[in-house]
Amino acid sequence: MPEIQIDQASAILKLLGDKTRLTMLKMLEKNECCVCEFTAVFQATQPAISQHVRKLKDAGLIKENRKGQWIFYSMNEDSAAFPLVKSLLCYIPHQDERIRELERQGLRITCE
Repeated sequence: MPEIQIDQASAILKLLGDKTRLTMLKMLEKNECCVCEFTAVFQATQPAISQHVRKLKDAGLIKENRKGQWIFYSMNEDSAAFPLVKSLLCYIPHQDERIRELERQGLRITCE
């Protein structure tokens, strides 16, 4: 397993100390999501959600994939911190119901 420096681990753990970002990562563990989906899930403004996404992206924990007009985010499995994050997420309850609720409300974005 690759090692990361103490400073990097500390920064990652600090980022994951935020409930919204931790939930986002758990959702991204099995799904791609866009900012507008997160705004619906967390009942938060687009700027607030974009700030969380930017912090996760700047830390290298998530990556983006453009599909048409949409930008979808997913876990960055190539990150040196991925094993640490993945091991922490196994202790967090799944967030599948949040995705199902988006689908029920017709707010799940698909590009097919």
